[in-house]
Amino acid sequence: MAGGAAQPETRYARLGQDRLAYQVFGQGPPDLVLTMGAFSHVDLIWDDPQVALFLRRLASFSRLVRFDRRGTGASDPLPPDPLPAWEAYAEELVAVMDTVGVQRAALLAAGPEAGPMALFFAGTRPERTTALILADATARYVVGDDYPIGFPPEQVEAMIDRATELWGTEAYTGAYAASHADDERFRRWSARLQRAIASPRTVRAYLRALLELDVRSVLPLIQAPTLVLHHRDFSLLPLAHGRYLVEHIPDARLVELAGDLPLWWSNQDRVLALIEEFLVGAGRGAEPTRVLATVLFTDIVRSTERAAELGDRGWRDLLDTHDQLAGRLVERWGGRLVKTTGDGILATFDGPGRAIGCALGLRDEVTDLGIQLRAGLHAGEVELRDGDVGGIAVHIAARVLAAARPGEVLVSRTVRDLVAGSDTVLEDRGTHHLKGVEGAWQLYAVGG
Repeated sequence: MAGGAAQPETRYARLGQDRLAYQVFGQGPPDLVLTMGAFSHVDLIWDDPQVALFLRRLASFSRLVRFDRRGTGASDPLPPDPLPAWEAYAEELVAVMDTVGVQRAALLAAGPEAGPMALFFAGTRPERTTALILADATARYVVGDDYPIGFPPEQVEAMIDRATELWGTEAYTGAYAASHADDERFRRWSARLQRAIASPRTVRAYLRALLELDVRSVLPLIQAPTLVLHHRDFSLLPLAHGRYLVEHIPDARLVELAGDLPLWWSNQDRVLALIEEFLVGAGRGAEPTRVLATVLFTDIVRSTERAAELGDRGWRDLLDTHDQLAGRLVERWGGRLVKTTGDGILATFDGPGRAIGCALGLRDEVTDLGIQLRAGLHAGEVELRDGDVGGIAVHIAARVLAAARPGEVLVSRTVRDLVAGSDTVLEDRGTHHLKGVEGAWQLYAVGG
């Protein structure tokens, strides 16, 4: 599949008459089960590039298993009343593990809804649990005489009402990913994902069951080594909940994380290093760090002719001015200038929108220098190597640049997909065979 590796095949496990959608990928050992709680969709979650990269990186050092609970996602639908009890998660997980052939696995529970289910599984099936990783999790939501850190009942009811009212809409993004609320592409994907996961009525039923549970009695029974990861500013669940888990689980340690976003949208490098070290130990340090980035290449049109016209000193002065301007613009747009290339630059950005903005700004401003630029962009996984970058994404971006016309900012389809829904105007430039890259690649020119 052009633009990145295809997602793993979705298969089905049986639990009675019900089918559970699951995916398994990577080699392992160890075996690792990732649950995002009651609400997920094994297929549509791959449409977000950061989540997809997070999953692939997890699978680089484990055999990773994911599944949708009954009544949600790609699994068999169920009537919302009554839904399976929340502890039925353990039965569902056993059914999937048996189908895959996993006898024992580590559990990574990411999010407030996932924690109680994973705790219950680890406490009731210690023979099938090798390790437990709890991210932004809790054992109880509601305040009690012996649990002052919980939420007041009226606040819990308000949370359920708000989730039910906003579920499936872009407005709900702010409830769990406030930092992404201004990202139109993300909001649209998030709303579509929610609608595919479950109906608002089903969500209300699940939330009511989950928010009313209390698994604190399980905590002293956890035999597996446990890593608790908790974001300090996570609005849905204060850090005190993570500290409580560590105080009551025998073999547990807490790592506090900066920010307020789930694991796959926040500081992947550190999170994945912590998980890998916890599961399999250190010893993979020789591998380069991989990150998702938008790669920008630019070069000066007719650079050889311009150098001949200006002479060595004039050309050198022009390049110095160009490089200074490029450095300022890359910094202004939140990117990292990796290096200058003699008559252009290589830079990386966290988001494609910023990369496009920088490319357009640089293209327009260098006209005052009497030169013309072209630019090529591609988004994908890059390797960080002692201040430089490498990997197929960098190679593809260079080939996209080679296909650009004078004055043109050309992007791959991957970039186009990432900025879908924004105000960026893209004009189809057809399919191209990029030198050294397999398959046909659809390219787009940025308008305006």
